[in-house]
This record gives sequence, C-alpha cells and structure tokens, in this order.
Amino acid sequence: MSTNWRLGLGFSLVTAIMWGGLPIALKVVLGEMDSITVTWYRFSVSAVIAFFWYGRRSVDAIKRLLSRPLWPLTMLAIAGLLTNYIFYLTGLDRTTAEAAQILIQLAPLMLLVGSVWLFKEPFSALQWLGVIAITVGLLLFFHHRLRALANVDANYLIGMLLLLLAAATWACYGLAQKQLLKHVNANDLLLLVYIAGTLCFLPASSPSQILQLDSLGLTMLVFASLNTIIAYGSFGIAMTHWETSRVSATITIAPLLTLLFVFLSNALYPGFIQAETLDWMSWLGAVLVVGGSTLAALGNRR
Repeated sequence: MSTNWRLGLGFSLVTAIMWGGLPIALKVVLGEMDSITVTWYRFSVSAVIAFFWYGRRSVDAIKRLLSRPLWPLTMLAIAGLLTNYIFYLTGLDRTTAEAAQILIQLAPLMLLVGSVWLFKEPFSALQWLGVIAITVGLLLFFHHRLRALANVDANYLIGMLLLLLAAATWACYGLAQKQLLKHVNANDLLLLVYIAGTLCFLPASSPSQILQLDSLGLTMLVFASLNTIIAYGSFGIAMTHWETSRVSATITIAPLLTLLFVFLSNALYPGFIQAETLDWMSWLGAVLVVGGSTLAALGNRR
C-alpha cells in the first residue's frame, strides 16, 4: 500500500460530499420507484461504466479475488455492500435524509471498532470519549422523538433499525476491503461488487419503473447511480493511500453536509424534501456525533 496523505484526504472529501448529497437524491427517486429497482439501477450503471473503463485490466485480479485464499473475504465484501444498499435505502424511505445520515454515521465507528478487534489497533481514552460524544449526540439529535416515544410512528422506528443494520454491514464491507486491498486494486473489487449487485437484484427489480420518472426524478436517479462508482471508487482509493482511521475521520463530515444540503434545498424550493424537525439541541447533537466520530477515529494518534 502506498502512502500519500494528499490523495487520501482528497478522495476522502470527495466520498464525503457524494455521500452527503446522496440521501436527498434517493428520497426524491423513492417517491416513484421501489428500493430494489433503485439499487439495481445504481449497480448496473456502475457495472457498465466500470467494465468499459477498466474491465479488461481487471480480469486477472477478479480471478485472484475468486481464488481459494481470498474468496471468503471477497464474498464478505460483496454481501456486506449489497445488504448495506438495501438496508440503507429501505431505512431512508421510512425516515428522513438527516436521520439516515446521522445513524449511518455509526458505520465508520463500527469499522474502527472492528479494526481494533481484528487488527489489534489500540483504543485510547480519547477514543472512548469520542464514543461517549456519539452516544450523547444521538440522544440529542433524536430528543424530540424520544420525548414522544410512545407516539413515534412504528414505520420510523423500523427505519432506524434498518439503518443500524446498514451501518453494521457497511463496516463488514470496509474491513474485508481493507484486507483485500493488500492483494488487488480497489477498482477491481468494486467491479466484481457491481456485477454481483446487478445480477442479484435483477430478478426482484422492475426496470420499467424508470418510465414513471419526471425530469427531476430521472436526474436524481442518474446522480444516485453515478454516485455509486464515484463515491466508492474514491473511498477505495483513499483507503489505499491513507490509514483507515484517517479516512474514517474525514468522511464523518457527510452528515453535516446532508443537513446543509437539505436546508439549502428547502430554502430555495420550500417543501422540496421532507426534513427532520431540528432545533438547537438537534444541531448540537449532530455536531457531537461528527466530532465524536472524528475523535474516535483519531484518538489513538499523537
């Protein structure tokens, strides 16, 4: 693995920006298409672009990924990302863009905890402080729903559970990818994931639903589909050039970007997207979640 902090930082920021805007695009598309079909389009578009872009150069690497020493990790990476997509999209459909991004913020923390457990990385007192900040931040962000827990929509609670599962499966993908990057390029692994997602979700999808989309919905679907290859390609490159902890810390700004994008969207076009009820405690909670995640990721470094 090469080390280039500029490339690591740059591609981590690209990942954060793409993930920050993704929930808004998906919320718009989910009004006209089901989650399986949206996911199939995202994987199929990425598979086609990746195949024509660098597919021929990935044949040998894909053979290595499917060989006996690596195939268990390969299957874990594929299953982790495919289930992450479904859990996240279904959870997003039942909640709001802001809530989804705040809860999915647990994914980098789970990735860090997994690295500590599997790779024996140290976990310092500052990192435990980060975990506490995340916990307090989540309570503050959802405080208005916790106060009225008995009246919270069951659909919303199910969505929150699905988002937690999405965070866990993403962490599994990240851990498997980190090990596989010792043997193959990130793009090679992602091409295999895109192909697997296209084949797995096709039987349950309804591609003809794209005909129901208006110009805005089609634009958002295109953005969401391109988001897949750009964001995960950038994430893989960042992991190749930078430490896991630093990449995880940088992408924690994605929830704040989502909050900003939702605010700007509704300011320019009132009612454009369903927004979470936010007061100063919710904003403080969001900042604590992001700050706690950053502290947890970097707390073991001098």
